[in-house]
Amino acid sequence: MLSKDMPYWDFPALAFLVELLECLDLSECSDTIMDVLSRHLNSERVEIRRMVLRALLLLRDDPSLTKRMWNLTKSLVELLQDEDSDVVKMIIILISYLFLDNGMLMPSPIALQLAEALLPLFDSDDSQVQLLSMFVFRTLMNFVVEEGKKALKIHMRHSLLPLFFHCHDENLHVAEASQETLVCVTEFLKRRDLMQLVNTVELWKLAECLLVEDRSRAAEHLRQALPYLRSPQEPLRVAAVRFIGMAGRYLRGQQEELQVLNEALNDMEHDSSAAIRSLAVQTLHILRAVQRTQHSIFDNLQDHLRRLTGESPRHGTAFLFASSVPLSSGSFPPPTHHTFM
Repeated sequence: MLSKDMPYWDFPALAFLVELLECLDLSECSDTIMDVLSRHLNSERVEIRRMVLRALLLLRDDPSLTKRMWNLTKSLVELLQDEDSDVVKMIIILISYLFLDNGMLMPSPIALQLAEALLPLFDSDDSQVQLLSMFVFRTLMNFVVEEGKKALKIHMRHSLLPLFFHCHDENLHVAEASQETLVCVTEFLKRRDLMQLVNTVELWKLAECLLVEDRSRAAEHLRQALPYLRSPQEPLRVAAVRFIGMAGRYLRGQQEELQVLNEALNDMEHDSSAAIRSLAVQTLHILRAVQRTQHSIFDNLQDHLRRLTGESPRHGTAFLFASSVPLSSGSFPPPTHHTFM
């Protein structure tokens, strides 16, 4: 039934097969079973995908099937984008067993594909998916072949900011896993300076270091932080507002990015938390004050140079960030203290 096109019977037949697996002599039918499972792994029906993965997990201890399962790795990694969290959890467990638990080195292409697929899972709504993905991500570093480590560093660098944010997660298990993974990533990148900052007291200095060390990537960091403004967790939204405020100081002259930043912080006027609303408003005022100061210094320098060359100084031409990117509603009193540092 499973070898033929019988869509109304494939699910009950698969369920029956799974129940029989532990009683079967696989030496006589392992190839046929793997052919069936491989064919149904990418089924459009989530219940079929779940059943196939359940069967693969039951068969994982059979040494005669190990190679066939390895051949499924690419398909398994691609399925990590599945919308069903149960499917994703079973895939992560299966991949972890096939490679990491058995101490097998992972080929570079698969390792890179796996690292890329795991990164979005750090933000999953399912905490178990978050924990499993972080575990495999940090374990992966020890099982990639040597020639693949250089390319893997790109994905490791991209993981720094998401892991930083989830160190503020309301779920303490996720927060601890994020911190542990962050330590492993900084060690893999040989960034002792960052590794020493991964603790509850010095953690914000790590975010500052990311912005200071490569100011050209401030816009990239800004874009990476924006989704956390919509997090259902208040601590993550607070962290996002603070980080965006920090990033704004490194976006001078990048008008498109400054506009994005301004709109994002203005949207926080409608946040359910009064503390976040206040923080967003004060952050906007501080950033605009910084921008005015920077442009005033620049204009004064231009006027001074014109005087030296005999040209008439230009007045009233300084670009004001506050006037070019207005608040969306009303005006607010200036803050009395710095809130995002």
